[in-house]
Amino acid sequence: MTAPKIKTPGAQTHWEQVYTTKQDSEVSWFELLPQMSLKMLRVEELAKDARILDAGGGSSHLAEALLDRGFTCITVLDIAAAALERSRKRLGERANKVRWIVADITRWLPEEQYDAWHDRAVFHFLTDAQERAIYRERLASAVVPGGTVVLATFAPDGPERCSGLPVLRYSPEELAREMGSAFQLQQSCRLEHETPAKAVQHFQYSRFCRL
Repeated sequence: MTAPKIKTPGAQTHWEQVYTTKQDSEVSWFELLPQMSLKMLRVEELAKDARILDAGGGSSHLAEALLDRGFTCITVLDIAAAALERSRKRLGERANKVRWIVADITRWLPEEQYDAWHDRAVFHFLTDAQERAIYRERLASAVVPGGTVVLATFAPDGPERCSGLPVLRYSPEELAREMGSAFQLQQSCRLEHETPAKAVQHFQYSRFCRL
């Protein structure tokens, strides 16, 4: 099940090119098992029919990991159709158990609400204040009160650029201020991510509650 594609030539062209010219093992953010994401989502506490959105999921293995754990209401959103197609092919018949949405999250209008929102790949690319404000609006409208929001960004000592694009880096406190009063910071963890090229990137994962 998919939504209509939303055209955003700059960003969409960039990410389509990435996913049509590089394999997963050639991109710095690749991880075979998203252990920190699963930990911060507290999947053991979520109902199996919890509605989970992976924002900027691309070709991430999170949807696969959630299916392996019995979750039944998974949505993956990404700006690049090529990224989602890669995930669909990897999952085979199980791809039909996931909802796939091709969209720019800053132009996407949620059609339903979610119990958990996960973002390991989008927010730190939003260097424009207006785009971040729109993201927060989408987040606030899409997550149910009491719902879980997991945001992973580069830490203050993380890279200043990723995939050739500038990024913003956050401490948990800085990210909490950016999120505003609708979200309460509950937990944060630092992660040293080893890229396929064996470089180390410093991330911070923050879990929020939608108030």
